[in-house]
Amino acid sequence: MAQETRHKQIIELVAERGFVTIDDMAQHFQVTPQTIRRDINYLDQEKQLQRYHGGAGIPSSTLNTAYSDRKIQNLEEKKRIGEAIASKIPDHSSMFINIGTTTETIAKALLKHRGLTVITNNLHVASIMSSKEDFNVIIAGGAVRNRDGGIIGEATVDFVKQFKVDFALIGISGIDDDGELLDFDYQEVRVAQAIIENARQVFLAADHSKFGRNAMIRLGNISQASHLFTSQTPPSNISEILSEHGVELTVTH
Repeated sequence: MAQETRHKQIIELVAERGFVTIDDMAQHFQVTPQTIRRDINYLDQEKQLQRYHGGAGIPSSTLNTAYSDRKIQNLEEKKRIGEAIASKIPDHSSMFINIGTTTETIAKALLKHRGLTVITNNLHVASIMSSKEDFNVIIAGGAVRNRDGGIIGEATVDFVKQFKVDFALIGISGIDDDGELLDFDYQEVRVAQAIIENARQVFLAADHSKFGRNAMIRLGNISQASHLFTSQTPPSNISEILSEHGVELTVTH
């Protein structure tokens, strides 16, 4: 059996049973436990399942991966996405940039621009972009989430609603099969919804691992984006939604 086929069937098996041991999978697929461990490690890194001691289960829909891990996951893909988005942003534009390691990569790609006005609820983005003297960087008020430098809360939502900007640069934790945009923190989602509502164009940044990734809280739908930037061709059902709603697509191979 080809590795790609086995990976797909492992995901289906875990989804069906909730948890499957390494020994059971090795017997099921007629391969060594070492092979299954390598498969599980790979699929865990891709956020397709959750690695546990002795086996694998369904990824958590309530807890996000640690910030330090997310910062290095799929980094090259995030850099390509960042460069692609930067190429579509004119100098002297105004924008929101929300919380996330992908949007931090976008911020770095935008440092070659001139005269940008940036409103952000991400302390890391503010730190990156305030290094440019000709940038106007505005930090949203609210409570600072110490694990990742995100600023959240009702005060943040109210702050965002004061503005109407050219672009919203949005990262997301997961995209469901029906195009629903999913995240882990209700307060973060409320801020992101306000950002989308108060931007003329919405640029959604999502590397390939976000498709089919499970998270508990609905942010909106991919159809609300003006342009999706991703690292691999999206699943066919997502492509259909993009086409139906006129959402532009950039795939950064």
